[in-house]
Amino acid sequence: MELTGVFVPMITPFDACGAVAFDALERLAHEVLDAGATGLVALGTTGEPSALTAGERDGVVAVLSRVCAAHAAPLLGPPDERVSAALTLVPPFVRPGPRGVLAHFTALAATSPVPLVIYHVPPRTGQPLDAVTLRRIGALDRVIGIKYATGALDADVIALLADPPPGFAVLSGDDLFLSPLLALGAAGGILASAHLATDRFAALTRAWQTGDLDAARKLGHELTPLSAALFAEPNPTVIKAVLHARGRIPTPSVRLPLLSATAASRDAALRCLGAAGRRSSPGAPGSAGR
Repeated sequence: MELTGVFVPMITPFDACGAVAFDALERLAHEVLDAGATGLVALGTTGEPSALTAGERDGVVAVLSRVCAAHAAPLLGPPDERVSAALTLVPPFVRPGPRGVLAHFTALAATSPVPLVIYHVPPRTGQPLDAVTLRRIGALDRVIGIKYATGALDADVIALLADPPPGFAVLSGDDLFLSPLLALGAAGGILASAHLATDRFAALTRAWQTGDLDAARKLGHELTPLSAALFAEPNPTVIKAVLHARGRIPTPSVRLPLLSATAASRDAALRCLGAAGRRSSPGAPGSAGR
């Protein structure tokens, strides 16, 4: 599979009783794919997987795999025969060093039933990796890309994008850095912000890829404040609050240890959504979503 465009790491909506609202998840998944997302991500951090039961996690993958099959769209997620590729975290906490990380992914790639997309997020794992190590990982058989989320536009990602391994896609994992990484040659992004204004995030990606620089810069400037507002409190609390305010999920609820977003953060994000030029959201009242 080719990794390019916008992948949306899906939230897990809850109903008024606190149960997973699988019907709302299915509608939302159809909406973002209809609006231009390339594919979905199941059970990323945005989906609150650590707060779900094993049965709930299985149900989420079942729903999202069914929706992606209907759209002929790729699904990233945990290692599972139902996903197109496994989004695989750099080993957290143990900090094995670059050589240990390379050995870990070498062994994993040799046994995985699906291709691997590496999730590099050193603020959470405690394990930095330089461009040389990332190229070695990217050159492994069946490693097809990386979600790059270091929290900075750093020298290593610039060096990696200047000389990536063949067939290895760099995806922005920090929503705020999507536009500059696309300008440097990234293939797309895994973007929680793209639950909202999905079509505009997709248009931003296309504009950089096709060389429409004026449109790319304009969209980048419009969408960056929206991403900042959606991450003003721990993810996915503000995103859920905005989706609920737009009538797209039944409640804004999250599960502990997360707490619901404040009204001030929700309202600020809604203002940014309006300022980004979004005339209507797929699935919102009065629109033609599923």
